[in-house]
Amino acid sequence: MAERLVGRPAPEFNMETVNGDGQNFGAVNLSDYRGKWLVLFFYPLDFTFVCPTEITALSDAAEEFKKLDTEIVGVSVDSIHSHRAWINTPKEDNGLGKLNFPLASDITKNVARDYGVLIEEDGVALRGLFIIDPEGEVKYQVVNHNNVGRSVEETLRVLQALQSGGLCPINWKPGDKHLVAK
Repeated sequence: MAERLVGRPAPEFNMETVNGDGQNFGAVNLSDYRGKWLVLFFYPLDFTFVCPTEITALSDAAEEFKKLDTEIVGVSVDSIHSHRAWINTPKEDNGLGKLNFPLASDITKNVARDYGVLIEEDGVALRGLFIIDPEGEVKYQVVNHNNVGRSVEETLRVLQALQSGGLCPINWKPGDKHLVAK
């Protein structure tokens, strides 16, 4: 049975990473992001077809996220060596090129399982995206079929709505009025 994460502490994680430069390895854990917002997104596998469209679009928007005091981390069940190879593969050959955030390796599949996005029978993650606030609480989660990419614009809109602190009606955008509770 699926369990909601919104409104609860984000599951802890500790994963090896390859930096967006495709050269350096590192590690990330949830506590690295205390005091900042985090967009943690899962994708099924490296060297697939929908994934690079999402990953490169998020990378292109990384500065917009940084202006909102938000970091981005991409996660799949592939190894850091696969991530590195994919970043270092030219885009015209289904590669990623340089990214503006790290890719993390969930080779044990424990993090995808903890976040409720692991397809156990296939051993890959669904497209799950989580916005975690500076205190470590999950504020937003969206999970969809692996054939359909997510929207960077919608992720930014939801992040800004969450950061606004008000009641945000449908299609709310920065500068729009908040609803008033009666």
